[in-house]
Amino acid sequence: MALMGASDPSGEAEAGKEKPFLLRALQITLVVSLYWVTSISMVFLNKYLLDSPSLQLDTPIFVTFYQCLVTTLLCKSLSMLAACCPGAMDFPALRLDLRVARSVLPLSVVFIGMITFNNLCLKYVGVAFYNVGRSLTTVFNVLLSYLLLKQTTSFYALLTCGIIIGGFWLGVDQEGAEGTLSWTGTLFGVLASLCVSLNAIYTKKVLPAVDGSIWRLTFYNNVNACVLFLPLLLLLGELQTLRDFSQLGSTHFWGMMTLGGLFGFAIGYVTGLQIKFTSPLTHNVSGTAKACAQTVLAVLYYEETKSFLWWTSNMMVLGGSSAYTWVRGWEMKKIQEEPSPKEDERSSMGV
Repeated sequence: MALMGASDPSGEAEAGKEKPFLLRALQITLVVSLYWVTSISMVFLNKYLLDSPSLQLDTPIFVTFYQCLVTTLLCKSLSMLAACCPGAMDFPALRLDLRVARSVLPLSVVFIGMITFNNLCLKYVGVAFYNVGRSLTTVFNVLLSYLLLKQTTSFYALLTCGIIIGGFWLGVDQEGAEGTLSWTGTLFGVLASLCVSLNAIYTKKVLPAVDGSIWRLTFYNNVNACVLFLPLLLLLGELQTLRDFSQLGSTHFWGMMTLGGLFGFAIGYVTGLQIKFTSPLTHNVSGTAKACAQTVLAVLYYEETKSFLWWTSNMMVLGGSSAYTWVRGWEMKKIQEEPSPKEDERSSMGV
């Protein structure tokens, strides 16, 4: 069981070539299926914990805090297990260093915003609209890349962003027409999209502080989040709400809460696994297809009836996101195939 990609990439590539096609296809199918099941299950479970009529628990910050706590304990447990059984699994050693925690703190603030706004969006909007509500991540990626990193974007990529924005506004309009629009949930969705983009940018800057280890970064992010959530729980009165909760002693409630934390931890692992067995481009396409399946499942599960324009807004968002992924992949491939200036000089000199 390898939870940390420490092996030689070239060796992995050679091993991949030696595997029969059917075995390789079966592995990819299983990994993609695992990603879909984990991701979709996590969304539906979080919706239950955040907005279930049977629970009637209005503590979104506590739910998020508990999931971070479970992830922290899992990371530490796996680290200790890897130290005891070095041949059985591969996981980095984790030791809390306050200097590293302070270095990671700015990213942790963005991380807290990302997971909190995600859960708050899911609390106030339906699972069917959840994908559209958080669909502006790609748009914010382009905008922040220009403002913070001074990276320009091609016309075709900007065109796909226009399609996503159009789909978002059409989706908001159709939710309003059906009387199910939550402006609060939509605002939280936009803020979640912004934080997802900021998180991706600042993760690259902070990774050197944790020796480039995603699992160390996950550990420090969640430790910082647990500490920072405590004053929020007190200020927002969620601890008092939790104390008055009728199912506080229910094993079912705590079992579902812990399962939510396990899914939160697992999604990071299966995401990395899917990228490893396919590619970043394929992962993005898989994520878009998963969002489509999730929307259809939500409409069927909650027995909702949606208009043609509502479905059109979802197709615009999903189509725009897929087109952006394809355009960026095509542009990167084109850049890689173009000879560098030095190579041009050498070829002209006959070297």
